[in-house]
Amino acid sequence: MEKKHILVTNDDGINAEGIKILSSLLVENNPDLRLSVIAPDRERSAIGHAITMHKPLRAEIISIDENTNLSGWAVNGTPSDCVKLAVEAILDNKPRLVISGINRGSNLGTDVLYSGTVSAAVEGYIMGIPSLAVSLTGNGEKKDYEYASNFINRLFPLLMDCDTRQPMLININIPVNTGAIRGTRVTSLGSRRYRNTFEKRVDPRGMHYYWMAGEVIDDDPEETDSDTRAIREDYISVTPIRFKLTDREAMPNLENIVKQVG
Repeated sequence: MEKKHILVTNDDGINAEGIKILSSLLVENNPDLRLSVIAPDRERSAIGHAITMHKPLRAEIISIDENTNLSGWAVNGTPSDCVKLAVEAILDNKPRLVISGINRGSNLGTDVLYSGTVSAAVEGYIMGIPSLAVSLTGNGEKKDYEYASNFINRLFPLLMDCDTRQPMLININIPVNTGAIRGTRVTSLGSRRYRNTFEKRVDPRGMHYYWMAGEVIDDDPEETDSDTRAIREDYISVTPIRFKLTDREAMPNLENIVKQVG
């Protein structure tokens, strides 16, 4: 029987703790699983859905976990590059699932527009592959990647066996304080924005530069099913996403406008 094939990637880089623990746990707990790990060779956080067009992509096989004899491909590109390169060039057959993560930090609400983690999953979705983006969210020095990895280990077989007409794209956020988790909610994307503050500084040569820091604002008081609210209330948020960007409600009014233009 053919093994189930999963592609694992991230935006924190192939040497990040999250991807190592997730990949090793999946291999250890699923002997019938074929796991391919293809991820950026360094951190590429908040890079969105960027792809590399003006320089060659290089992929190098490196060891990830000596205990499980697990290796992967380190790519000098973006998370989206990694998924495209994996499916179209490196792998000999198309994976049945893409998992991006486990990310160090949240990807809630409008974070998904900036996130390299989510963008890698979006690339899988564009290519017709069910895809998950997985992130740890919340304040705390200890990042419990094992808890999150075990959650994904229980979830992914159910998703792979789920009969859907279209591939699923799911954004998962898991509270970093795992001891306080109250359960899991299926959620919608909340309204998250940042109040950016640019601090003006001067370098040793007297040149000005700016350092950006942002204050997170969760603006969703009316949204009872939002991912941001679920995290505030100590639930794992599981959000199905679909990228159909056409604003059909605006089309009739816009048609009237363009008719006047001629």
